[in-house]
Amino acid sequence: MGPGAPKESPRRRADLRGAALRLALMAVPTAFFALFFLYPVAAIVARGLRDGGQWRLGRAGEVLTDPAVLDILWFTGWQAAASTALTLALALPGAYVFARFAFPGKRLLRAVVTVPFVLPTVVAGSAFLALLGHGGLLERLWGVRLDTTVWSILLAHVFFNYAVVVRTVGGLWAQLDPRQEEAARVLGASRLAAWRRVTLPALAPAVAAAALMVFLFTFTSFGVVQILGGPRYATLEVAIYRETAQLLDLPTAAVLTLVQFAAVAAVLGLHAWTVRRREGALKLVDPERTARRPRGAAQWALLWGVLASVALLILLPLAVLVERSLDAPGGYGLGYYRALQSAAESGGTFFVAPMEAVWNSLRYAAVAAVFALVVGGLAAAALTRKAGRLVRGFDALLMLPLGTSAVTVGFGFLIALDEPPLDLRASWILVPLAQALVGVPFVVRIMLPVLRAVDHRLREAAAVLGASPLRAWREVDLPMVARALGVAAGFAFAVSLGEFGATVFIARPDHPTLPVAVARFLGRAGQLNYGQAMALSTILMLVCAASLLLLERIRTDRSGEF
Repeated sequence: MGPGAPKESPRRRADLRGAALRLALMAVPTAFFALFFLYPVAAIVARGLRDGGQWRLGRAGEVLTDPAVLDILWFTGWQAAASTALTLALALPGAYVFARFAFPGKRLLRAVVTVPFVLPTVVAGSAFLALLGHGGLLERLWGVRLDTTVWSILLAHVFFNYAVVVRTVGGLWAQLDPRQEEAARVLGASRLAAWRRVTLPALAPAVAAAALMVFLFTFTSFGVVQILGGPRYATLEVAIYRETAQLLDLPTAAVLTLVQFAAVAAVLGLHAWTVRRREGALKLVDPERTARRPRGAAQWALLWGVLASVALLILLPLAVLVERSLDAPGGYGLGYYRALQSAAESGGTFFVAPMEAVWNSLRYAAVAAVFALVVGGLAAAALTRKAGRLVRGFDALLMLPLGTSAVTVGFGFLIALDEPPLDLRASWILVPLAQALVGVPFVVRIMLPVLRAVDHRLREAAAVLGASPLRAWREVDLPMVARALGVAAGFAFAVSLGEFGATVFIARPDHPTLPVAVARFLGRAGQLNYGQAMALSTILMLVCAASLLLLERIRTDRSGEF
């Protein structure tokens, strides 16, 4: 710069350094998603829509004008919206109870509530079929069956996604300073008005993030609809699976994948436009200061109401799994568990011992959680400050795996990652890479509301004192979001532990995960195979519960909870 040129202001230099840091942080997540998501999905779609080097785009018009496809698309959308609304209505009171109330067994119950989210969908679907189907508990008590109805699908979706709302919304709710709401009441606002004007706006980003995740998971629901919906109901995910794995019609499957992709992109765009307008700095406090024993009849009634709903929606289906695993032909006992070991020793359907499958699942999930934390943490840090359309598009890109067919991703891995330097088909790392794709969005969505709630003036003060953007993030943001990192780690690990859709296509036969092993037994006829599947599902449930309980005990700060 010449002697007569104007000097660049410190604020301008800080902005430039911040922009450069944001781009650097975006580099790793962008490369990860380009190589292990966009490339495989594009490869499988191209395989379906190209024939002899020519694009067969006319196939799209044929599929999209098929009345059966239009019915599937309509059902997929409205059942996802209904499932999201019902989950929020039932789980938001639970988020408040777990965030604000202190009661015995809270940590254990929160771990148990998360277990359904990591169970394979086929397992949970079978449990609900035992509850709501022919000969199930509901029919024995009241003579009513709900299988092959929308209600069974909606209830099963609440069972799966209850923990998403409790963890995502409750994690932020526990850190909101209750004195702000108390100050509004001192100024004359009613309890409801104070909550609506103070707490609800602060929770809006977390509620929107939870609703988005629930909608995407129910929009792409597969196992639940496949088992409980019968021949009458099918989502886009079920249709893609049928066209790919059963009918071998890759062109139709490719078109349906693009339709699903476009619908998810539209939802993500709407989410980005609405939520970012409501974000702001919040005063976050130690969660230990906000939780207390219930006071008064209303609060005790709320606590017992939430506990009752958890017992009916979460604990009862899990109890059915245990009961079915013990209901052997010779009477209640461990017959099916002993049969598991015999099947492994004989080299039958189950190629490895149960404990080896447990070890495979834990190892893959741990590696996937590390990938998800690194990629998702960098992405969340890059998205902390408001930016232009490029960054908002990057934000939406990170959520696409939740709304993309796992069948498509799994087949895409096999087709695309088969040549050097990305020939990974024989490598064990392929499984945690696929699992991390699902874990990254949870890391981003859990960390982002907390990161954006940090007062930007603290970062500016650190910059004025000479701290670089990286040091400012390390000294200001990281201590305040340590708890959110713990929540993200727990969810990434839990999601990876139970991931099934893509893993079933890429896991090696001699190194199955627990969900893949369960699917093997459910795919074979006979009471013995079904009983062994329930026994293995119970093992998976116990492993998940133990892992989540261990994560609950890890101290990421002095609060003693995630």
